[in-house]
Amino acid sequence: MKYKSQAVAKPYFIAAIGLFLAQIIFGIVLGIQYVVGDFLFPEIPFNVARMVHTNTLIVWLLMGFMGAAYYLIPEESERELYAPWLAHLMFWIFLIAAALTVIGYLAVPYARLAEMTGNDILPTMGREFLEQPTITKVGIVIVALAFLFNIGMTVLKGRKTVVSLVMLIGLVGLAVFFLFSFYNPTNLVLDKFYWWWVVHLWVEGVWELIMGAMLAFVLIKTTGVDREVVEKWLYIIIAMALITGIIGTGHHFYWIGPPEYWQWWGSIFSALEPLPFFMMTVFAFNMVNQRRRNHPNKAAVLWALGTAVLAFLGAGVWGFLHTLAPVNYYTHGSQITAAHGHLAFYGAYVLINITMISYAMPLLNGREANSMRSQVLEMWAFWLMSISMVFITLFLTAAGILQIFLQRYTETPLPFMVVQEKVALFYWLRVISGLVFLGGLGTYIASFFVAAHDAKHPQAVDAGKAQPSPAAV
Repeated sequence: MKYKSQAVAKPYFIAAIGLFLAQIIFGIVLGIQYVVGDFLFPEIPFNVARMVHTNTLIVWLLMGFMGAAYYLIPEESERELYAPWLAHLMFWIFLIAAALTVIGYLAVPYARLAEMTGNDILPTMGREFLEQPTITKVGIVIVALAFLFNIGMTVLKGRKTVVSLVMLIGLVGLAVFFLFSFYNPTNLVLDKFYWWWVVHLWVEGVWELIMGAMLAFVLIKTTGVDREVVEKWLYIIIAMALITGIIGTGHHFYWIGPPEYWQWWGSIFSALEPLPFFMMTVFAFNMVNQRRRNHPNKAAVLWALGTAVLAFLGAGVWGFLHTLAPVNYYTHGSQITAAHGHLAFYGAYVLINITMISYAMPLLNGREANSMRSQVLEMWAFWLMSISMVFITLFLTAAGILQIFLQRYTETPLPFMVVQEKVALFYWLRVISGLVFLGGLGTYIASFFVAAHDAKHPQAVDAGKAQPSPAAV
């Protein structure tokens, strides 16, 4: 850790992992409720479990992005963070707001929660992924503005690099597009049209800039490749991500009422969206192959390579499978969509956050890398989580193909619930895979405690094993 203010990132990373754990637990509850409809009912209804699952996903990813920015921006800018006290204050405001929102979901009926939180004054609730109470959304805007002010002033007063500027542009875009969550028109076509300006232009637009900046930063640090080489790759990747991602929003406009030309625009540009992810994969492996140093943090390099590969598979390949309008006519809103969503979020954003945490946390704790014993646990966690997520994706894909054939493609379509019963086996297999994923996450969390133990008691590390660095202990 080069600058004291980088320590601000640590509570953000810890809170992010805690919320990640909550997200997965509620995901497993949801998976069971798919096949056992009254599981935990009425204590945790399906709609509540789903809100908690998706909202904790969003919040912990944002926590991770903020922690990453607070860590890498001072190092890229070669100066201390502009206002560390403001970063600490916003952390507690954000965390408390997130906790109270989850408690509200679990303790109060959603309609009552809307009444209690001022939704009648400024209606913003009731939209998928944006279910947060209006007062919570206002709090998010306040936190985002303070965060951007802090990061922006640090960048403006320090060295400007491609990594820091791409990160800043992505974060500004994140904040700007979230403002459309406050626009909730009564016309359903307009509602869905602008709803995608938040959801799509986040995950297939500005978040890709944040992801690219974080990946570039970690690869520069762990490979020793010239910054100029990394920056050239980054320019090309973000250009392709924005060109394809912005116009590719049209693949959400096929069937909601906008003009028919969106079927062409959406299909063509969405078909190009795998390109930046493929380029990111080539970029990551090229940087590792051209490395000028063997960084002792092997686990961080593994997470980085996993990010590139699984982002390409989840966002690129599985996105392409059902993005063309003639195909999407049958697949829209099916379990194919769920398969794509799970692997895309995991590959692109879950893994890049863990990559950053894996690289930064040892440095925040005063060592270049964790002991090999801790890193082995991390690597086990990577494979357990990644393989189980691939199986979740495959099981949902199989369920989706069967669902589409039985419910939409055949000349004698079956009712929705009859089809759901016929694909229940795949839902059970998804639950089993989810439990394995939870075990992988538990292994990852355990690696932190092993690292802390080894740092205090170097003799606890297995004798005879080469250590990544003297700083590891």
